[in-house]
Amino acid sequence: MSGQSTVLLEHHLKFLKLPTMKNEYHAVAARCAKDNSDYATYLLRLTEREVVERQHRAMERRISAAKFPILKTIDSFNFKAQPSIKEALIKQLLNGEFMAKSENVILIGNSGTGKTHLATAIGFAACAAGRKVRFYSVTNLVTQLLEKREQRQLERFQKQLEKQDLLILDELGYVPFTKAGAELLFEVVSRAYERTSLIITTNLPFAEWIEVTGNERLTGAMLDRLTHKVHIIEANGESFRLKEAKRRRDSAKK
Repeated sequence: MSGQSTVLLEHHLKFLKLPTMKNEYHAVAARCAKDNSDYATYLLRLTEREVVERQHRAMERRISAAKFPILKTIDSFNFKAQPSIKEALIKQLLNGEFMAKSENVILIGNSGTGKTHLATAIGFAACAAGRKVRFYSVTNLVTQLLEKREQRQLERFQKQLEKQDLLILDELGYVPFTKAGAELLFEVVSRAYERTSLIITTNLPFAEWIEVTGNERLTGAMLDRLTHKVHIIEANGESFRLKEAKRRRDSAKK
């Protein structure tokens, strides 16, 4: 290929926004020449690289948009340390079918038992499968809802939430809400009902959620929507963080 042809080809590929093809066409051509492949095989290999790279970049954008505090996958979760958590159910949730059915997941257990890890791992798998995910601590979400209402941007923010395939609401139960905050959180749950799947992690059994919301009727209505179609996972084991602290303390004594 002449120098002018090369310049024009790279210009066209750049104009068509095909950066991987622009960067790889020489290497793929050399490989195809070595294999004595035909033009169709050359184009197939080249376009496959573009597709794979685009899919990879799209997944990275979804993971970034999800705002996971720490990225964790299921591979690093220790099921043996939390025998009450059924590995088969978690693997079922990882395939994402619960989102197609607008089902929810509620993880209940003490601090440090891996609830956030599991929620993040399921969210990561959803991102990898092409779904839109957003992670919030419940306290941060309620704060944002209150701020958006003050700024007269609440409806826009709520519509952004509705565009997600999965909302992860972490650490319900650590901080009680004001009346307005509880009502706004209920509205998120209500608008997501049978539309957007929710994963909620909490340290409180359902009977104690009223301590957070401060309203028995609102709590009942929220639980009614959340538990209509739900997978409940109870983490009853010892805190991973406490175990690690004990291990470090025992090592220091030796």
